[in-house]
Amino acid sequence: MNLRDYLHVVARSSTIEALWEAHVAQMRSFGFDRLIYGFTRYLSPNSMGDPEDFVVLSNHDRAYLDQFFGAGLYHRAPMVRWALENEGSCSWSTLRGGAECSEEEAKVLKFNESMGVTAGYTVSFKTASARAKGAIALTAKRGMTQAEVDQLWAMHGADIQLMNEIAHLKILCLPYSNPARSLTQRQREALEWVGDGKTTRDVAMLMGLTPATVEKHLKLAREALAVETTAQAVLKAAFANQMFKVKT
Repeated sequence: MNLRDYLHVVARSSTIEALWEAHVAQMRSFGFDRLIYGFTRYLSPNSMGDPEDFVVLSNHDRAYLDQFFGAGLYHRAPMVRWALENEGSCSWSTLRGGAECSEEEAKVLKFNESMGVTAGYTVSFKTASARAKGAIALTAKRGMTQAEVDQLWAMHGADIQLMNEIAHLKILCLPYSNPARSLTQRQREALEWVGDGKTTRDVAMLMGLTPATVEKHLKLAREALAVETTAQAVLKAAFANQMFKVKT
């Protein structure tokens, strides 16, 4: 797809799954056949937040993802470090074996090489919040050298970066649900009414339930979302676009 056609597809995507499928295909047409997109709203000076609250999209092999995320290698990945400290795009040539590369980061690079993750670019997205950060790692197909990727980027990098930035903005507008943070319809409905400013008694009347049952739904919603207060639950559900969802 050309840039205009791609933007039309992104604009009309109503689910993250449809958007991601189109984006993977578009990046593959440029030679990037494996992607990892990550976003957190819970960044702090010492943590990226609970991994179960991350928005993570990838078409990498499960064997790679099990180590990169499951074994926590992302904590020490030089590309992740760069993304947290910068905005824009970066060739992996600047992140490989430099003076700033620690011993732990070198181990991640060695693992990447063993999995065929050797050449690519990272795009780190601009954000208006100090607590939020998103980035995408574009891995070039096996056999491509970093020099070839850099040459490709010199020709098409501006368009590729724009496509990724637009995809990122669209992802932030679409519902995303981690199974570990999933809500039942009743839990979501109760949170929606609380988000509208209704009291527990009001919610009970609107839902045709007893106040005690409403409190139970809200308690279970807090537990599912791993928060202490209902206000925090409303905020976290809203962040994931799980509130007032449009049925598709």
